Amino acid sequence: MEERKASLGLTRRVHSGRSAEEALKGVDLNRNIEALIENPLSHLTPEQLQRDVRDFARLKGLHEHLELLERAAQIAKDPHFFDSIPGVTDREKEALRDERHHSFRQPRALYLTIIICSIGAAVQGWDQTGSNGANLNWPEAFGLNTERTSNDFWILGLVNAAPYIAASLIGCWLSHPLNYYLGRRGVVFIAAWFCFFSVLGSACTQTWVQLFICRLLLGIGMGTKAATIPVLAAESSPASIRGSLVMGWQLWVAFGIFLGFTANLVLYQIGDIAWRLQFGSAFIPAVPLIIGIYFCPESPRWYIKKHRYHDAFKSLRRLRNTPLQAARDLYYIHAQVRLEELMLGDGDITSAEGKEQYTSSGRYANRFVQLFTIARIRRATLASSVVMIAQQMCGINVVAFYSSTLFTDANASERSALLVSWGFGLINFAFAWPAVRSIDRFGRRNLLLFTFPHMAWTLLAAGFSFYIPNESPAHLGMITFFIYLFAAFYSPGEGPVPFTYSAEAFPLFHREVGMSLAVSINLFWAAVLTVVYPKLSDALTPTGAIGFFAGLNMIAFLMIFLWVPETKQRTLEELDYIFAVPTRKHMHYQVTK
Repeated sequence: MEERKASLGLTRRVHSGRSAEEALKGVDLNRNIEALIENPLSHLTPEQLQRDVRDFARLKGLHEHLELLERAAQIAKDPHFFDSIPGVTDREKEALRDERHHSFRQPRALYLTIIICSIGAAVQGWDQTGSNGANLNWPEAFGLNTERTSNDFWILGLVNAAPYIAASLIGCWLSHPLNYYLGRRGVVFIAAWFCFFSVLGSACTQTWVQLFICRLLLGIGMGTKAATIPVLAAESSPASIRGSLVMGWQLWVAFGIFLGFTANLVLYQIGDIAWRLQFGSAFIPAVPLIIGIYFCPESPRWYIKKHRYHDAFKSLRRLRNTPLQAARDLYYIHAQVRLEELMLGDGDITSAEGKEQYTSSGRYANRFVQLFTIARIRRATLASSVVMIAQQMCGINVVAFYSSTLFTDANASERSALLVSWGFGLINFAFAWPAVRSIDRFGRRNLLLFTFPHMAWTLLAAGFSFYIPNESPAHLGMITFFIYLFAAFYSPGEGPVPFTYSAEAFPLFHREVGMSLAVSINLFWAAVLTVVYPKLSDALTPTGAIGFFAGLNMIAFLMIFLWVPETKQRTLEELDYIFAVPTRKHMHYQVTK
């Protein structure tokens, strides 16, 4: 028996004669010294498990599914031994085997959800790059002097940064209350409308102030959407391929960036209204997002959080291949959520007079404070903040936001600058594809540690290429080559990992506010970068500015090495044990082992 438990990666605790909840109180999610991953059902005897399932079905109004839940609970307790469980059909056994050997055989509803989430990501990418090409014309149309010695140059940076300012300070923080009342789908729907109207408004503006306001409204939609879509994808996906599916956020952000660069290249010769069309064209992917989101099932974990177990089971039945798998996941999620409530507290469901009641007390402010005061959650906050800020430290958004300006500084013509920027977008998208498999095979942490040193030296080489004489064909060619190589290393590593990691790191009751903080950090520093980079480049020269980011890459490498644990192929609830390992113990292990 002990060997069987060891083969599952579980520790075994027997608590004879005790209830499941009493036994769970022996688990410490804030100090997991031995770094063990524990199945919360593993300590239960068959009699205790059966009693717990019956209580679960009675309390949640799932009597008609009791027989199914009993079989599902046995599989949740011993997932590798489903062949020996009575009543499991051949079709169900085949579906359970597919989870290990053909993990991408998933139902259409799951892939529909991922496709719609991917469209939402493409909206994000296109919104980011519409200003890239428009920067060459709109300042002149509004009478701004964008010489580097002019104060109007700050206005250019401020307008470009407006979406990230609004996203980090408003949009991200709206996601928690909106998710509470509207669910994941409702939030995405509202965010899509913001992204639709704001870009059309940008195309019709007559002053830079009007453009600034429209881009602030765009940022509200971008921030709310960025804090919600990865969570929806993570909460809908099975553990074995969650990384591959959730990383679709960055993959399709990269595709949206590529589409934005394509639109810039196609529209730049139209004339005086080119910049208006470059801004406005980003409405296109918002349309299928608005229509498609309500064809997706709602997050089952959101329903569980709301104590709507019938709806959660319906959602899981759409997202899994068999009702047995849906029942297993429902019961397993419930067991882990109850553990989180016992250990971390502050759930939406409380017990009073023997009955579970829905409560709205102690929600937003308390949970934000708990991001820093509860050890398990504080470690998730630290790790997700590191991977998010590292995305800005690496310098990718210098190219995404200012590539046209950067290549113009390298003496490229307007057409050549846009064409080279288009190539950057293509490289960024194409090289994100390997991460679809590698993010769950090699892990989030390993991808980051492999790619950051390569991003550092390619940026350094690109910066030194500015010293090649301007009249030499190699001047623009070598700068472009190393920027492309930098993008090729970024796309399968620091590209997909931050949003995937942050969407999965936090426990259920802190997931919205935790993701809001992580995305806010990312977009706030994107805003700072957007405002500051033009002046930074002027003060340090392009070589110095790019070299500065090369150094930041190595600092980010050290931060990830010390503070970011691996999360691959664990259920969202099992990650409680990963982040229960004390930070000092994790650092000591990484440095000494």
